[in-house]
Amino acid sequence: MRSSAASTVGALCWAAAAPLFLAANVVVGLAWDDPGFSWATNNISDLGNVSCGVWDTTRPRYVCSPWHDVMNVAFVLTAALLIAGLVLSRRVRGPGAAGRWGWWLMAFGAAGLGLAGAFPADSNENLHLLGAVLVFGCGNAGLLVAGCAREGTLPARLRPVTVALGLLGLAGSVLFLAQQGMGLGVGGMERVAVFPLPVWACYAGCSLYLTTRGHLSRA
Repeated sequence: MRSSAASTVGALCWAAAAPLFLAANVVVGLAWDDPGFSWATNNISDLGNVSCGVWDTTRPRYVCSPWHDVMNVAFVLTAALLIAGLVLSRRVRGPGAAGRWGWWLMAFGAAGLGLAGAFPADSNENLHLLGAVLVFGCGNAGLLVAGCAREGTLPARLRPVTVALGLLGLAGSVLFLAQQGMGLGVGGMERVAVFPLPVWACYAGCSLYLTTRGHLSRA
């Protein structure tokens, strides 16, 4: 596959990741009943718990997700799309350590989403927590590092958004781990920590797709 064609496919993978993940959060949450799902109170992981009952000693809450399988599949598919996008579009990161390490860190962050879906919190809490740590730490740090990539690369062209989302995600991670909702609720703060990577991928994917299609049309 030519590099421009590979980048186009990678861009489409990136662009699809955030809508898929967001749709799963909304649809699976709507399936909850008595109690309903709250983005302010419930963690994203609650959507993937396979059993019903009171969960979490820090913030005890009743969790019962009828469509947990859908959410866990969405976790894994989102991770696969993000990683595929990183692999197929690796040429656009350009030379240099910042682009390379940024890509690797984001790949580990994406893998964390897959790990969280493959091992729901109530079936293997340790591996699920490892997945969360990868998302919070590696995914958001990867955005910051990628934002320092050399001029002329995709991350450099998107530097303001890349760095802003990385900072937002890291701040959200710290506040979530400190159980500080800051008006959004602790569950809402977790989304501030988790969503920056797929949101950036969607933005970067759309930008890259338009660029590669322009190059292909002139070829």
